Amino acid sequence: MKLLFGGNMIAGIALLAIFLLIVLAVVFVVIVIYNKLVRLRTTVKSSWSDIDVHLKKRYDLVPNLVETVKGYATHEKTVFEKVSVARSSAMKASSPADKAKAENMFSETLKSLFAVAEAYPELKANANFMQLQSQLKELEDNIEYARRYYNAVVRDYNILTETFPSNIIAAQSDS
Repeated sequence: MKLLFGGNMIAGIALLAIFLLIVLAVVFVVIVIYNKLVRLRTTVKSSWSDIDVHLKKRYDLVPNLVETVKGYATHEKTVFEKVSVARSSAMKASSPADKAKAENMFSETLKSLFAVAEAYPELKANANFMQLQSQLKELEDNIEYARRYYNAVVRDYNILTETFPSNIIAAQSDS
């Protein structure tokens, strides 16, 4: 039987096998890249969720901190209102960009709250205030670490979606 490529059947089968191996290799690469895109996209969402959890813990801690400071500095009503408004707007922000803007404002108002606390030595010596301040510091550190991780994952995802050949797969899969 001399049917393929001028009668050499073995050469035709070898060529077909090579072609099939190349197709399989391309399919394998596409699958690997697609799975990596999915994994990174999921990690981006998860890492943003981690930030959100830490922020919610901080939002829950701040009213206790404000109440403790209020006990010593009752005439600092505007500072307490600013903290409350900033906390509320930070809690309502939904997108990462809006959240970052609201968080910056919230952090600034917290600094003003601690500036008020500095004027009251008996408050700074209060065990409850010290414990709340320590918890807030720990939460701030956790938020910073979570943000760094989020930024690194987003960077990796962006690089993958913008480099060849993964950009083609990302465009096709709406990643």
